Amino acid sequence: MNCLRVQRVLQSYLDGETDAATVRRVEAHLEDCRRCGLEAAVHREIKAAFTRREAPDRDAVERLTEWGRSLMDPPGSPGDGSRPPRP
Repeated sequence: MNCLRVQRVLQSYLDGETDAATVRRVEAHLEDCRRCGLEAAVHREIKAAFTRREAPDRDAVERLTEWGRSLMDPPGSPGDGSRPPRP
């Protein structure tokens, strides 16, 4: 599974809504891909904060926002990770 496919199913995976085969593929990818693994950790932190009824960590929200923006940028564009994130 590649990053784009993981990004498409990440929320469903974290919510326990994916089948066993998808779970195995996503978990394998998250172990191998530092970027996607970090994003999954950010999603988990934000979800845990909501569960605790606390405001999520600002850094986690900012990372998630930047990650979302990067999904909208085509490869080779300024937001594809090859340059620093936008302010």
